Amino acid sequence: MSRSVAAVSFTHLHVHSEYSLLDGLSRIPAMVSRAKELGMTALGLTDHGSMYGVVDFYSACKEAGIKPVIGCELYVANGKRTDRTSGGKGQNNHHLTVLAQNNEGYRNLMKLSSKAHLEGFYYKPRVDHDLLEEHADGLIVFSGCPSSEISVALINGNYEAAKELARWHKAMFPAFYLEMQRHENLDFLTPLNNGLLRLGEELDIPIVATNDLHYVQESDASIHDVLLCIGTSSNIKDENRFQFSDTSYYLKSSDEMLELFSDLPEAVTNTQAIADMTNVELDFSTLRLPRYRTPDNEDPDAYLRKLCWQGFGERYPNGSTDATKERLEYELDVITETQYPNYFLVVWDIADFARREGIVFGVRGSAASSLALYCLGVTDLDPLDYGLVFERFLNIERKEMPDIDMDFQDDRREEAIQYVTDKYGRDHVAQIITFGTLGAKAAIRDSGRVLGMTYADVDRVARLVPQRLGMTIDLAFEQSPEIKEAYEQDEELRKLIDTARSLEGVTRNVSTHAAGVVISEDPLTDHVPLQRPTKGNENSVAMTQYAMEPVAKLGLLKMDFLGLINYSILSNTIEKVRQRKGTEVRLQEVPFDDAKTYELLGSGETTALFQLESPGMRRYIKELRPGTLGELAAMIALYRPGPMEHIGRYIDSKHGRAPASYPHPDLQEILNETYGVIVYQDQVLHIMRQFAGYSLGEADVVRKAMGKKIASLMQQERESFVVGAREKGYDEPTATAVFDLIEPFAGYAFNKAHSVSYAVVAYWTAYFKANHPVEFMTCVLNAYQGNDRMGPAVAECVRLGIPVLPPDVNRSSVDFSVDWAEDGREAVRFGLAAIKNIGASAVAELVVERDENGPFQSLEDFCRRAGSEAANRRVVESLAKVGALDAFGSRGQLTASADHIVHLMQREARLRESGQSTMFDMFGASAPTPLAEIELLPAPEPSLRELVAWERELIGVALGRRVLDPVNAPAGAILSREEVEACADGDKVVLAGEVASVRFTTDRQGRPIRFVGLEIFDGSVLDVAVWSRVVEKTAELWVEGNLVQLKGVVRHRGDETSIHCDEALEFELAEPPANQQPASVAAPAIPKVEEWKPPVEEHPGAPPEPAANGVEPHSMNGAAHHEEVPSAGSLDEGQRKVLLKMKETDQPSEDNRLLKQVLETLMDHHGTDEVDLVIESGGQFWRIQMPIIRTQFSDALAAYVNGMRDSGLTLELETTKAA
Repeated sequence: MSRSVAAVSFTHLHVHSEYSLLDGLSRIPAMVSRAKELGMTALGLTDHGSMYGVVDFYSACKEAGIKPVIGCELYVANGKRTDRTSGGKGQNNHHLTVLAQNNEGYRNLMKLSSKAHLEGFYYKPRVDHDLLEEHADGLIVFSGCPSSEISVALINGNYEAAKELARWHKAMFPAFYLEMQRHENLDFLTPLNNGLLRLGEELDIPIVATNDLHYVQESDASIHDVLLCIGTSSNIKDENRFQFSDTSYYLKSSDEMLELFSDLPEAVTNTQAIADMTNVELDFSTLRLPRYRTPDNEDPDAYLRKLCWQGFGERYPNGSTDATKERLEYELDVITETQYPNYFLVVWDIADFARREGIVFGVRGSAASSLALYCLGVTDLDPLDYGLVFERFLNIERKEMPDIDMDFQDDRREEAIQYVTDKYGRDHVAQIITFGTLGAKAAIRDSGRVLGMTYADVDRVARLVPQRLGMTIDLAFEQSPEIKEAYEQDEELRKLIDTARSLEGVTRNVSTHAAGVVISEDPLTDHVPLQRPTKGNENSVAMTQYAMEPVAKLGLLKMDFLGLINYSILSNTIEKVRQRKGTEVRLQEVPFDDAKTYELLGSGETTALFQLESPGMRRYIKELRPGTLGELAAMIALYRPGPMEHIGRYIDSKHGRAPASYPHPDLQEILNETYGVIVYQDQVLHIMRQFAGYSLGEADVVRKAMGKKIASLMQQERESFVVGAREKGYDEPTATAVFDLIEPFAGYAFNKAHSVSYAVVAYWTAYFKANHPVEFMTCVLNAYQGNDRMGPAVAECVRLGIPVLPPDVNRSSVDFSVDWAEDGREAVRFGLAAIKNIGASAVAELVVERDENGPFQSLEDFCRRAGSEAANRRVVESLAKVGALDAFGSRGQLTASADHIVHLMQREARLRESGQSTMFDMFGASAPTPLAEIELLPAPEPSLRELVAWERELIGVALGRRVLDPVNAPAGAILSREEVEACADGDKVVLAGEVASVRFTTDRQGRPIRFVGLEIFDGSVLDVAVWSRVVEKTAELWVEGNLVQLKGVVRHRGDETSIHCDEALEFELAEPPANQQPASVAAPAIPKVEEWKPPVEEHPGAPPEPAANGVEPHSMNGAAHHEEVPSAGSLDEGQRKVLLKMKETDQPSEDNRLLKQVLETLMDHHGTDEVDLVIESGGQFWRIQMPIIRTQFSDALAAYVNGMRDSGLTLELETTKAA
C-alpha cells in the first residue's frame, strides 16, 4: 500500500438515518457524534426518497464542526414516473444516490424529491430520467446500490444495457461516480463489482466506496433486525423474512473502509474529494414571509396602522384612555421594528375572510395579549381588561417569530386553508408534516410481537408502563416497581424490555400535523421539499417534508390552523337557536355575568364543556364554584402537572377558608387576583420587573431560559436577578427568596392569554348548555357521533331531562335533530347517519324522498320509495334492529324478512333507474305501481338483551330500554360515573352493572387476570381490574352480557379512574318485557291500493272474498274516481263486463307495448261492453276500471287477444254473479 492508513480520510456518503422509516436506525445525534469521534470531517445523509431529517442533520453537523453533505437516495421509475400500471411494491423502481453539490443542487434535490412524491408516487415516490435531466444542475450522482438501474442490469448479465445507462448518467451529470459496496453473504456483489470496474475503465468513470449505513454501531445490528421485522410485519424467527446479509451496515471508521477497499484505495479517497466539492449553506437568518398585497401597493406598515386605528375607533366608540392609545402605538412600533407588518396583515386577512363567511374562529396563545390584533378584529378579547402582557407575545429582545395560532370550527377548517391557497398560490401554501415515534408501550408491544412472545406476556409488561404523556421506559422503572421487578426476575421479559428501550423514540411514521400550515412568498420548493398529505388525494394541499421547528428555522411563516370541534358545536347551536327560536345570538355579545352559566359550572356538570370534562377538573370546578371569567381562567391554568398542587390553596383562599399569603408586600398587587398563588407566566414577568428592574421583554427572555432548567444558566440568572434587586433597594435574602419563589413557576406557569382564551370558549359552551340545552346537546351529539364520547353525551341528555328518541325513517333527519317526545317535552332525535352500515348517500336519498313526497305510509311504500342506495341487506337490517322501521312491524320479523324486503326494493330501484314505466304508470298518479303486501316472516322477538346489544352495536348506546334500571340497584350501589369520580382514592364502593367487555391476561406468575368494562346504571362504562385471587373464585361471571354486583376500591391515576374488585357475585335482575320499545311517531295512514281477489271457481255464486284487512276490495279507477264495481250478473243485458287479464313480467317496456296494442284492438272493436283491466303482479291481482273503453266481446276477439302472448294474457267475460 503506497500511503499510510492514518493519512486517508473516509466520508460516509450513503447514509440512512431513522428517517428512512422502519429501515434506518441511525439517530442523527448519535450518528454525528460517532463520526466526530472517529475524526471524520464530513458526513452524508441519503434517506430513502425523502429529506425529512435534513435540517436536523445540518444543524447537528454544524454544531459538531462536521461538514454536512445533503443527499437523498431517490427511487427511479421504470419508464415514466406517471406510469402506475405496471409493477407492484418495490418492483417498478430503482435506487439512485444523489448529493447536493451546492445550494443550486440543494434546491434541485428538493424539487426532485417533491415531484417524486407529488407526481410520481406509486408505492414509492419516483422520479424518471426526464425529471433528472430537468433538475440536474448542482448535483453529484452515484450509480447507486445493488438495486440501481445500472447494478440490476449488471447483475442480470446485461452489460451493454448497463453501459448505455452509465453513458447517459455521465453525460447528464458531470460529477458522476460508480458506487461500489462490499458486504458479506451477497453472491451477486462480486460479478456486480467486477462489472462496475469494467464500466469505470471503459467509460472513464471514477469509483466511489460506500457502506450503505443503516445503524451507528455494529452492536446495533440485532436491534436493526427487529426494526426491519416491525416494518415488514415479520417474526424474527422466520428465516424467510427480509433481513440484511451481515452486521456490516454500520458507521465504519476510515481505517475499516480502507482495509475493505485495500485493492482500490482511490474509491475511499474519492469520498473525501466529493465531500470537499460540496458546500451547501442553509440560511436561518432571513425571514421569508408572504407579502400581503395592499390596495394601491400602499406601504404594509402604513396600511397596518391605518387598519389598527380604524379598528381602535370601532372597539372604543365611547373614547379611550391615553394609556390605551399609548399601548397600541407601542405595539405598532414593536411590530414595525421586528419587521412583521406583513405577518399581521396576512393574519388579519384570514380572520376577515372567516368573519365574512360566518366561520367561527379564535386565537390561542399569547397572541390574545395583543391590542393591535384586538383592533384588527383577529381577537375578541380586550387584553387590557385582563392585564395581558404584550411582551409575552412579541418583544424586541426575543429574536423569534411570534406565534399567531388560529382555531376554526373543525367542519370548516378546510375553507380557511383553501382561502390562503387560492390567495397566495398552490405552490406557496402547504400543510406541515409531523413524525410519529415509537413510545414506550408501542415499543414493548412491537418488540414482543417480533420476538414471538405471547400476547399475554407482552400485554402484562405494556400495562405496567404508566399512561402518562412523555412516559419512557426509564421513567416507568422509576414510577412502577412492578416493571422493574419483572425486568430483574424474568430473563425473557428482560430481553423484551431491553429491545424496546433500544427502539423507543425511533421515528415510525409520518402524518399531517393537526394544525400546521406554512405560507411563503417564494414557491415553497425553493426552501422545503413537499409531499402529499397522509390524508386526502392528489388535489389536496401538499405537505412539507420538514416538521414545524425546521420550517420555522428556515424563516418561513408557519401558522396553526387548528380545527376545534367546540367551535363547530357553538356555530351549529347558534344556527339551531336562530331557526327554532328566532333568536340571533352573537358569540361576541354573550354576557360574561350570566347567573345560569355560573350555576352550571359550580355544579360540576361539565360534560361537553371545553377543557372542563375530565374527572379531576369536574371535582375542582365544583369545589371552586367560579363566579368570574378570571377564576375560570385560573382553574384552567392550574389544572396541569406542577401547578396542580396549588389548586387546594387557591380554592381555600377564594372561599376564605385560608388567607391569601404574599411572601413580600410588593407581591400583593401582582398576585392579588389569584389569591397569592403564582398562576401565570405574566405574573413572573411582573415580579421580575418589580424586584429586579427587568423590562417585560427582558423578563420574558429570562423566563424562557429558566424554563430549560440548565443549572449553569439558572445560577447566572439568579446572580443577575439579585444584582438587579439590590439596585432596586431590596436586600439579598429578599431577592433570593423571591427568585426561589418564581424559579419553579417560570417552567410551568401558564400563559395567561392562552388561559383566558380557553376560558372564554369554556364559558361559551357552558352558556349555551345552561340557556339552550336542547339545541346545544343536539349539536354535541352531532359532533360526537361515531366515537366513544357519544354514550356519555346521551347519558348527559337523560340527566338533563332531555329525552333521546330512537331513529325513525319518518322522523329522523340525517343528523341529530330537535323533536318532540310524546309527553310534549323537547327531545333529541337520533339521526339516520348515526346508524352504522348506512352510508351517507343512502341516508340522503331517504331523507330527501321523505321530505319531498311525504312520510312512508307502509313497509311497501318504503320499499317503493327508499332508493337504490338503501336497497341492501345491511342497511335494512340496521334500520330494523335500531327501531327506525318500528312503525312497519316488529324488529324480529323485519330483521328476519330483510332479504325479501331488499328484493322488492331492488326491483323498484331497477325500474326507476332504467327509466322504464310499468303498466300502472299508464294510468297516472291515481294508479301508482302497486307492491304486493309484504308478508313478514314469522320470527321470535329478540330478548331485551339482544335489542340492547343491537342498539349498542349500531348506534353506540341503548335507547328507551335498559337492562339496568336504577330502581333495581342494590342498596348502597353507586349509580353514576360522576359518583365514582367524586370518591377519594382508596374509597370502598359497591357497584352493579353489565359486563360490556372483557380482556383476558395473566400476572407474572401466570395466574388469570380480567380487565373488565362494566356498564353501570347511568350508561357509562367503568374500568374494573379483577385480580387473580378474585378471578379464581368468580371466573364464570366475567362474560359479556352478564350482570355482576361487586365490592371494590376506587383508584385514581391522573385523569384515569378504575375500580379494583375485591368481591363479586351474580346480580339478579327482573328483565322487563322485550317488547317495550320506544314508539316511533308513525305517519298518518292513507288508503292504499287494494288487491283484487279472483273468483273462487267451485262456488260460482259466492261473493268476492274480503281483502286481508277485512275491507271489501276496491278497484283503482283510471280516471281517479273510486266506486263500487257491480258484478256482471247485476248488469242489464247488453251491458256486459269484459275482463282483460295480464300478468306483469320483468320486462316492463314489453308489457307496456303489448298492453297498448291490446287496448287499441279492443277500441277497434267498439261496442257497449265495459272493460276492466286485471293485472297480476307479485302473485297478487289488481283491478283497474277502464271507463273510456267500450268494446264488443266475441269469441273471435278473445281468441285473437289471447294469441298475442304465449301465456299470461286472456280476454274473457266476467262470470261472477251478484249475491
